[in-house]
Amino acid sequence: MNSGTLLGKASISFSRPVYIQSCASVVGPKEGDGPLKNCFDMICDDPMFGEKKWEAAESAMQKEAAVLAIGKAGLTPDDIRFVFAGDLLAQTIASSFGIAEMGIPFFGLYGACSTMGESLSLGAIAVSAGYGHHILCATSSHFATAEKEFRFPLGYGCQRPLSATWTVTGSAACILSPEAPHPSEIVGSSLLRSTLGSVAITGITTGKVIDFGFRDSLNMGGCMAPAACDTIYRHFEDFGRSVNDYDAVLTGDLGVVGRQILLDLLKEKNIDLSSVHQDCGLLIYDNQKQDTHSGGSGCGCAASVLSSYILPGLLAGKWKRILFVPTGALLSKVSFNEGDTIPGIAHAVVIEKYEITS
Repeated sequence: MNSGTLLGKASISFSRPVYIQSCASVVGPKEGDGPLKNCFDMICDDPMFGEKKWEAAESAMQKEAAVLAIGKAGLTPDDIRFVFAGDLLAQTIASSFGIAEMGIPFFGLYGACSTMGESLSLGAIAVSAGYGHHILCATSSHFATAEKEFRFPLGYGCQRPLSATWTVTGSAACILSPEAPHPSEIVGSSLLRSTLGSVAITGITTGKVIDFGFRDSLNMGGCMAPAACDTIYRHFEDFGRSVNDYDAVLTGDLGVVGRQILLDLLKEKNIDLSSVHQDCGLLIYDNQKQDTHSGGSGCGCAASVLSSYILPGLLAGKWKRILFVPTGALLSKVSFNEGDTIPGIAHAVVIEKYEITS
């Protein structure tokens, strides 16, 4: 099977589109008060999600997103060949505990806040190669679990600098398939399909680990911006494309600080991205009204914005082709406490609206 063409050193152009059949997003109360409040599938007013521990709450949230995505595609867990999922917690326990009861073969991923890009990339490769007819891609993050894991206990009341981002309490899931949703399935369903077409992944560029020597865990945007720059630049080189070939380039969670660094770094490479660039961390919150400083972050940031805003926007004709570039800071509490630097990574996914007549 000719599943795609290798481009450059890190890109794949798929010979056939990998369709996103459905998507779902679940968020917490702060996200539900933000600019995208009318876009999410579920807003839970209880940040504990009915559980007694923060980690269990995140697991419950990710499971709910997965169940919603599967149901919206008219499927059951038995129809899913593989799940590619991950989160920010040690040994990705939010994903493994959340998915465990569903009985789906599981690949646990860690790409920090770039995990949704990693998940979609691997899922698209598996679908394109013929190794699964339905693949579930999911991720999550939770403000309380991330603060507990990487920064300070909430009860400590630590002051946050303006460069700090706010970890999104949110989860999202997508179902990938080699087939577009059939028109007859539209009635009474919530498939990612309109009468005019569907949405598909057509290419990917896998990111490299980039270390610029940053050590500030309260400036994640600065840590991740060089990786985003490298991936976007190599994507344009590998595909022979430019800024003009995309209606939008959406990074994951660079925030105010990281976005400016990214734009400056790309200008040094003679690329002006300012006209098409948006950042999911700046879309999910109203920084001024919600006091989120530099913006949103976390695995759930890019993922929930993708599922609630970007994919429906493509389907509605807001964009024709976008480049989705989730960004991640690859630190652990061990590496940080031992004084190591914080490398970054970013994975690019080309997502397009496909017109379908049959």
